[in-house]
Amino acid sequence: MPPAITSWTQGAWIALDIILVALLIYQVLVMIRGTRAVPMLVGLTVLAILFYFAQIGELTTLNWVVSRVLPYVVFALIVVFQSEIRHVLTDLGRRLTFLGGSNNESDSYDDIVLAANLFSQHQTGALIVIEREIGLRTHIESGVPLDARLSYDLLATIFRPSAPLHDGAVIVQKDRIAAAACFLPLSMNPLLSTQLGTRHRAGIGITEETDAIAVICSEETGAISIAIGGRIERDLSVEQLRDRLGAELQRHMTAAALPTPIAQNIDDESDAALRSPFTEPAPNRKSEQGPQSESL
Repeated sequence: MPPAITSWTQGAWIALDIILVALLIYQVLVMIRGTRAVPMLVGLTVLAILFYFAQIGELTTLNWVVSRVLPYVVFALIVVFQSEIRHVLTDLGRRLTFLGGSNNESDSYDDIVLAANLFSQHQTGALIVIEREIGLRTHIESGVPLDARLSYDLLATIFRPSAPLHDGAVIVQKDRIAAAACFLPLSMNPLLSTQLGTRHRAGIGITEETDAIAVICSEETGAISIAIGGRIERDLSVEQLRDRLGAELQRHMTAAALPTPIAQNIDDESDAALRSPFTEPAPNRKSEQGPQSESL
């Protein structure tokens, strides 16, 4: 009986060893996919095969060269693949350090709050959807894929009125913008106010079908709203938006400094317009007497 237990234990350790090596190889291949390391790795594989056949064929000179060069190959690989190695180690550290990852995500989501404050000041329409447990792949595929790191500057650029991607919704996955100009289902709830435009109905619609969070900025009034579970909370302040996002995402969001409010006197308006990411040429600016409905 004891030998059988020993044999079974050894088999379990061997199986675990194989699984760990397979996972390690898989993770390395996933991390280097799409980088310049792939063709270089293929080249190294070809050279290794040639050296293997050289040993089988007893090519004395080539074997002598390989035996002299091989000790320095490791250092050469470190120099050649230094950027890829740094990326792999950074990604590994980010995955293992859960607390640090949460802080980074909090900083990223606070960029949404800062962007909403900017959109509110400039009365710029925006719809930002934050994915949670239920995936939004179908809606992501309806837009333009970005897979870019979430940032205040990128959100301000996407929703600039003259930008080609400003119509539609931005979908956020963790700390990355998955896609922009996405189409969302409109809410058919007859109890919704007739004052809500297409953008608000789309934000409510996606939260009716999924557990996502939708942050909506009105193009007509500049009001900030948040939709959760098919219900909308309107006319939120920036601090209220930060608190609601922090509560729903179950993380503490540090209060970042808000931009200085836009000056109201005439002399300062020209300077503020030059600094604004939403400034358009005079002939292209929208009339203040436009229709009351909002376009998605």
